[in-house]
Amino acid sequence: MTEQHDAVDIIRTKRDRGELTPEQIDWVIDAYTRGVVADEQMSSLAMAILLNGMTRPEIARWTAAMIASGERMDFSGLSRPTSDKHSTGGVGDKITLPLAPLVAVFDVAVPQLSGRGLGHTGGTLDKLESIPGWQADLTNDAMLAQLEDVGAVICAAGAGLAPADKKLYALRDVTGTVEAIPLIASSIMSKKIAEGTGALVLDVKVGSGAFMKTREDASELARTMVDLGTDAGVNTVALITDMSVPLGLTAGNALEVRESVEVLSGGGPQDVVDLTVALADEMTRAAGQEVGADELRAALSDGRAMDVWRRMISAQGGDPDADLPTAAETETITADADGHLEHVDALAVGVAAWRLGAGRARKEDPVQAGAGVELHVRPGERVSAGQPLMTLHTDTPERFARAQESLAGAWRISDAAPAQREVVLDRITAREA
Repeated sequence: MTEQHDAVDIIRTKRDRGELTPEQIDWVIDAYTRGVVADEQMSSLAMAILLNGMTRPEIARWTAAMIASGERMDFSGLSRPTSDKHSTGGVGDKITLPLAPLVAVFDVAVPQLSGRGLGHTGGTLDKLESIPGWQADLTNDAMLAQLEDVGAVICAAGAGLAPADKKLYALRDVTGTVEAIPLIASSIMSKKIAEGTGALVLDVKVGSGAFMKTREDASELARTMVDLGTDAGVNTVALITDMSVPLGLTAGNALEVRESVEVLSGGGPQDVVDLTVALADEMTRAAGQEVGADELRAALSDGRAMDVWRRMISAQGGDPDADLPTAAETETITADADGHLEHVDALAVGVAAWRLGAGRARKEDPVQAGAGVELHVRPGERVSAGQPLMTLHTDTPERFARAQESLAGAWRISDAAPAQREVVLDRITAREA
């Protein structure tokens, strides 16, 4: 047990821009998890961290203390190396679904512990639960067995991983301290390091539909997380990717599963394919496998990735051949002019999907499997007045009006074609401490 400290002294230190000692950090995380440090004290400390930041050693120790609050998983008994991916969340971000089976084709195990959506960003588990029979909850033994047998698993994280983070995350959500980059980074990385993966690729999104709105903030978060992973002995790299427009043509649970299956069938939207391949390239390389983009694309086209997908879904009780749920009601939005679709705002589409029933306002809210937004035109393509731009899907048609409100002014049609948009904007790798 760590020695006794004073929560007020720790708050004052960070309030006055001081550096917390390792002992202070260990004590405050442990004491908060046990209920010795009160919520109001931890929220005060979180605000001081938001305003004054933390040094690299402070963030590393804070993350280690959160890991120490719970259990750690161990994949060292597997016959193949492990590599995982974490996305900071966006609109239409279904990449995990085709990515995990694609990487597993090349003898790299993918332990993808995922979450549910909150607000306008979709959750991977919500998407997969639209597949009839599919189960998110696995025991650690079942997860290890599936990794050995199939090579990929997407499931819910157990309550035993970094319980300090769960408690602190809920507090940050109601105290205006969610945006603190040291706390975002330590929250993500404490769970990923405790998960025990050997390599980790981070997809840090930037733009209107992302948590990070500016390149500067996205770069700072990516750098902080890569440093944390590196310091903890995990081979970590980050890609900064564009989230100013939705990924692919769908935002909504079953809609995104359908699009993921298209990618696994050798089709699908180009940006989804390109990002899936870019992340798979990083994940396989980080695990010591030199595969290359051409071979990864081939595995999407020739059915190898689809074979793993079918086995992965079946192993968790899902029926890969079952019809996906569809919404009872649809409404189509059409173009109001001729020209090129210059832009579609990711946040507006995410909010519309959420209002249609694809997302939740509180953790306990249900979601509609078939609800969401389906785009018919990608930015850059030509449109004619009256041509369908997007279709709204929901079981509850009274939701259409509010979804339409969120989409007011969300797209631009112009005479000139916009410049080609890159999905991957930057790559952040380990540096010396």
